[in-house]
Amino acid sequence: MAKMTSMAAAVRILESEGVKQVFGIPGAGILPFYRAMKDLGTINHMVARHEEGAIHMADGYARAIGTVGVCSATSGPGASNLVTGLYTAQVDSIPILAITGQNVRAQLGREAFQAVDIAEVVKPITKRSYCVKDGAMVPWVFREAFKIMKEGRPGPVLIDLPLDVQKEEIEYDPETDEPLLIFRAPPSQKQVAKALDMVLEAERPVMLLGGGVIIADACEEFRAMAEVLQIPVVTSYMGKSGIPWNHPLMAGHVGIQVNTRSGNKVFLDSTLVFAVGARFNDRHTGKIDVYKGDREFIHVDVDPGQLGKNIIPDLGICADAKLTLRALLEEIKRRNIKARPTNLKIPQIRAELERKTNYDDIPIKPQRVFMEINEFFDEDTVFVTCIGLNQIWSGQLQKISKPRHYLDCGGAGPLGWDLPASIGTKVARPDKQVVMVVGDYGFQFCMEELPVAVMYNIPLVCIVLNNGYLGLIRQAEKYLYDMNYQVQIWYDSLRAREAVQLPQMAAAGKGVGRGVVDLEKARLEPENQGRGFDFVKFAEACGTMGERVTDPKELKAAFKRGVESGVPYIIDVILERETDCSMGVSIDAIKEFE
Repeated sequence: MAKMTSMAAAVRILESEGVKQVFGIPGAGILPFYRAMKDLGTINHMVARHEEGAIHMADGYARAIGTVGVCSATSGPGASNLVTGLYTAQVDSIPILAITGQNVRAQLGREAFQAVDIAEVVKPITKRSYCVKDGAMVPWVFREAFKIMKEGRPGPVLIDLPLDVQKEEIEYDPETDEPLLIFRAPPSQKQVAKALDMVLEAERPVMLLGGGVIIADACEEFRAMAEVLQIPVVTSYMGKSGIPWNHPLMAGHVGIQVNTRSGNKVFLDSTLVFAVGARFNDRHTGKIDVYKGDREFIHVDVDPGQLGKNIIPDLGICADAKLTLRALLEEIKRRNIKARPTNLKIPQIRAELERKTNYDDIPIKPQRVFMEINEFFDEDTVFVTCIGLNQIWSGQLQKISKPRHYLDCGGAGPLGWDLPASIGTKVARPDKQVVMVVGDYGFQFCMEELPVAVMYNIPLVCIVLNNGYLGLIRQAEKYLYDMNYQVQIWYDSLRAREAVQLPQMAAAGKGVGRGVVDLEKARLEPENQGRGFDFVKFAEACGTMGERVTDPKELKAAFKRGVESGVPYIIDVILERETDCSMGVSIDAIKEFE
């Protein structure tokens, strides 16, 4: 046993659990933890500009390589700024360890400076939250946290550390301490046999690939089962990338927003759904009676709380996705089952129902942007996107071939997630080209993290779909409330500048007339026609580069310049403003806009 501070022990445990990167912001309440990180010197740290940015960076890092993401924050508002990120990680099953500072134990419950009870605040949105009040417990809490985050359905854990607990000297032996064993629940043989019987007896079965398949690294097994039984595959939005878009059995995505027409059609034609790692959330199912129909459902999920929550399955299997699919493959082999003759013609259905993207319009149609993205970027590119019409168009139109090459926050949908998540993704996968697809409003939520990418030399391409609207809300207002109210965000920045400059010039006795002429002349330039926020100038102010694109023929050249720049590169794409996105209230009633 060796004597050391509790934080020295904590940091050694992080190291032994494989942690290589922490995202965070140091503050007075967490400095002993930072001192321990500095002393050990084996874990990298990146200073964010906001704690929400830090946790989203950890989130992107975790999703990109299937590991635990770690973030840190000081007490009070530092800790409470992590709430949105914890909620996002919880609903999307992402293992995040949030380490927060806290005021000393004697001040707890006294409304002391920056002493919010963050462990209680985040209980509903974490797998576990701790406020550690004894330094000797720190090593065991950290070990248990990793087991909790990884075991069963993954999710976030918060550890809150009073300042005096962080400074406590304890006895700890890093030579003998090891990570705790992680239990992975296998299916029962009876369940496996029954599932296979149901699939084989079904007239038109379909396999639904949910996000849990990617999380469990079970995509290979899922595809193998589909191939050996020749069953068409559909995915949820979180399952996008789990099987190549052009696989001969891949019909597409099912949903009322992120969907493909072929995916919804094949699903609606099915008589049995074999679903793995899916939550059956509202944006996926739409009207439950239409989604359920007369179909039988087999639902495999590691979380027993998911079975029957939204869809009552005819057979529920609470087990690890990878172990279940392997067991099914072994049962198929044992029975010597051969692929049955089929006349599926999935590629033809997919091609016939593909939405139009080859628009030549100016202003640029958003669908054209995704046609150019699909043609320019290769299958090794990692894409990151977030909530909004940009996300829905991306989910509907982007063609992804590899797991963990399309990262999105599907359950919580916090605006601003994508920029810090892209930074975390690039840190995790420096060998990959990372491309972020974002709306002009969403970009402004966590735009303060762009200097982080510049400071740490993290190259990525950021494609801003700029229509000057809260686009998804504009469309909802239009069709549900017959209004266009408080959703426009373009404004005449030159008139705003004039209102400030002219009084200043007059007060200084300078050439007011000349100033008016200069501003009026500038207003006639195309790039100054009411665009509001200038993303290119913002990029330049942060010390990086960008450009504005108004012609669809210039998109590929802009992508090329962005990739070759070697810096965080902003491409501001000016869109046709009123283009609507295909969606509906049920999967058999999607309103198309072409």
